[in-house]
Formats: sequence, structure tokens, C-alpha cells
Amino acid sequence: MTRSRSLLRVRLLFAAVVLVFSGLVAAEGGGIAQLRQFVEGTGAAQGSFEQVVTAMSGRRPQHASGRFAFMRPGKFRWVYETPYAQVLVSDGERLWSWDPDLNQVTVSVLGDALGNTPVAILAGDGAIDRDFELSEAGASDGLAWVLAIPRQADSSFELMRIGLSGNRLKRMELRDHFGQTTVIDFTSLTTDALPDPAQFTFSPPPGADVIGN
Repeated sequence: MTRSRSLLRVRLLFAAVVLVFSGLVAAEGGGIAQLRQFVEGTGAAQGSFEQVVTAMSGRRPQHASGRFAFMRPGKFRWVYETPYAQVLVSDGERLWSWDPDLNQVTVSVLGDALGNTPVAILAGDGAIDRDFELSEAGASDGLAWVLAIPRQADSSFELMRIGLSGNRLKRMELRDHFGQTTVIDFTSLTTDALPDPAQFTFSPPPGADVIGN
């Protein structure tokens, strides 16, 4: 078999795999349909994540990982375990941010601020079309993608790509107004058991500096 014929067979095989894979993604439904199914059908979940933040300047990416839990509407717990510990907790009314190294707690009223943040996909009230302009973004990396642009001009990020498979959230890619990109891979997300409601309450540790209301 000649080298050119061998290369042709490899290319045809690759093309066939791509077509079959694309058909599987299409069979699950478009990205927007899967996103709506996830939001409407997932009232609570928990799992783990890995996060990579890359600056527009190209400096060394920052890696982090941890655990999360959420319960709609408005309750979530986001715990960074590496490389530095940090805990974010919302009880639906207030947002607490605790830095264990500094033993400092920042608290703010949640209000309507949740709607124009990526957390709205996880723990919002489900009105994603109210908060985001959604469009299909094709299929790649085994995922169906949705492009979500915040409707509010004062949002903390410019756009977000959401990757789903089997009506499950798998990845978020966010770009802020400074060109910084944040990629969050949900390495596990389970809805088999309801999160402990105690996870969504927070009391400042003894001696902690509390900033805010």
C-alpha cells in the first residue's frame, strides 16, 4: 500500500469518526435544549471542579480545584481547596466569602446580583432567557456548546460558553472585559442525593474580621 493511499484511509476513518460523533451529539439535542433541560430538571447537585484562569497577557495560567454544592434558588457553596483555601457561601439572601489564611470574612446582600453571573446557571431561579442571550455554538470536545451573553451591561463578564453532554453541565468558559479567560471543568456533578442544607449557612469563625453588612 502506498503512503498516499494509507494517509487517505486514515483521513477517511477520522472523518467517519467525526460524523458519527457529531450524530451522537445531535441525537442528544442542541446545546440550548440541553441547557434548558439541565436548568429545569436540576434543583440541587454537588460535585467537584477544576479551574484554570488565563490572562490576556499570556502569563502562566492559574490552576485551582475544589468542591461545590447548590440548591435552587440562590443557595450554593463553592470551596476552593487548592492552591489556596477559600469558601463562598450563599444562603439565598447573603453571600459570604471567607479567606481562612487571613481569617477574614466579607459579606454582602445577594439581591438581584445573582442573575447576571455564571452562578445563575447553577443556582439561579431558572429564568436563563431573561438574564442571557443564548445561541447555539456547535459541537466539539464531545460537548454541545451554548454561547451565553449577559443582557445586563454591568455584568462582571463579557461572554460565556457552556458545554453540555447528556443534559449535564460539563464545562464553562468565561471571558471578562479585560480579556481574562476562566475555564471550569465539572469533574463530577451528581444529583443522586440532596446536599446537606447546613452547607448553605455560614457563621464567621471566632476572631474573624467581618467586612460588610
